[in-house]
Amino acid sequence: MILHRYFARRFLTTFLGVLAVFFIIMMFLDIVEQLRRYASADAGFGAIFTLTLLNIPQGVYRILPLIMILSAIALFLNLSRSSEMVVTRAAGRSALRALNAPLIVALMIGLLAVGIINPIVASTSKEYEARSGALRGNDSVLAIGSSGLWLRQGGDAGQTVIQAQSANLDGTALSEVTFISFDTDGRPTRRINAVTAKLRPGFWALSDAKIWLFEDEETPEAAAQLLAAVDIPSTLTPDQIRDSFGTPSSIPIWELPAFIERLRKAGFSAQRHLVWFHSEIALPFFLVAMVMIGAAFTLRHQRGGRTGLMVMFAILLAFVIYFIRNFAQLLGENGQLPAVLAAWAPPLAAIGLSWGILLHNEDG
Repeated sequence: MILHRYFARRFLTTFLGVLAVFFIIMMFLDIVEQLRRYASADAGFGAIFTLTLLNIPQGVYRILPLIMILSAIALFLNLSRSSEMVVTRAAGRSALRALNAPLIVALMIGLLAVGIINPIVASTSKEYEARSGALRGNDSVLAIGSSGLWLRQGGDAGQTVIQAQSANLDGTALSEVTFISFDTDGRPTRRINAVTAKLRPGFWALSDAKIWLFEDEETPEAAAQLLAAVDIPSTLTPDQIRDSFGTPSSIPIWELPAFIERLRKAGFSAQRHLVWFHSEIALPFFLVAMVMIGAAFTLRHQRGGRTGLMVMFAILLAFVIYFIRNFAQLLGENGQLPAVLAAWAPPLAAIGLSWGILLHNEDG
């Protein structure tokens, strides 16, 4: 038990050290990028530094598997060079049993990342998108809530809020839709209820619409109009609507199932978010696979010039697995693979492959 605690403490210390190095490097690089991106927005250094702090968690979270494989390689190289693994084997403890402690630490880090760090990253990502959008003058135009689909469009005359019960896959065809227009002072000027609304270049084409005007002195219901078809000017484009969904990573893992359900009820495809949800659940096992890959090539006592070669093989295999994982997620988002298969197959395959290499190296 004491030996397991020692290996667990060594691995956790190594992981935190590698994490700190990457955090500092990425922070300086991101500061330079934010200064370049918003040089024309007259943003002060305080605003730039705040954007960097909000953007860094997402970047670090994305490269967590890389940090894990480098931490595993650094740990096992140090243990091999100091002959601690030789002593461990001589004491009758197999290297595979000594590997249990780092694997448990990696699994705990993965669970912590999914359960706690993921919501923090989602929150900072949303705040970063909001602040960067404000600097660019480009706010999000779409939101999905429990009451259906919400859109917003603006113009010289004011803003228009659009609410619909459902929509097609790209948000350009709405059903049971309501348009509420506001003037530049924020006062409501018009309400339109329609059975359907389809986005055309430069306007919404409404069918079976009822219009209430709030600017007239008489009662709006008395002056209401029933029209079989009416066109409403619009500055929205299909690309704007699609882009306004944002990334699944901007939604906390605990809220993602409910958001997926709202997407489906609104008529949108939730495949992308479903694949992301399963990928996040599988992340702890993917981190375990990274540790096992690092151990498979560097756990044995290193002799001569083979150390650099083994490290290169470990990093190369880790990048290949990482690429396969991203490619499988892409296939899953496009509907060519089931979401569960796309998310779980790469980490489980990596664990099986690295476990086979470890058994071959240790038992011949």
